[in-house]
Amino acid sequence: MDHLQYLALLAGCVAVTLPLELSGSRVYRRPRRLARAVLPVAAVFVVWDVIAIAAGVWWYNPRYVTGITLPLSLPLEEVLFFLVIPVCGVLTLETVRRLAPRRRSPAREKEDVR
Repeated sequence: MDHLQYLALLAGCVAVTLPLELSGSRVYRRPRRLARAVLPVAAVFVVWDVIAIAAGVWWYNPRYVTGITLPLSLPLEEVLFFLVIPVCGVLTLETVRRLAPRRRSPAREKEDVR
């Protein structure tokens, strides 16, 4: 069961934040916008990981990964991490933006006082 822990953690993150989408955050309903937010950063970190793995600086304990390895020795779970965690973050941010009361910036308040 240890080899599924990483995937289980990612699934848990999705499960915890999925209700945010169902409450009206509309993140999954705008896939192009989501892709523009997540994919560039994920690409940078995938390249970073590939370089670190090749240099022997970074490795994954085989006990905690499924053993499914993508090209360039990158575990499947690591690529999923770079996609799932930012999506969960975007879901959370959009929900907070939607539910939080709108506040005026301090600069706007100073302009109104003058």
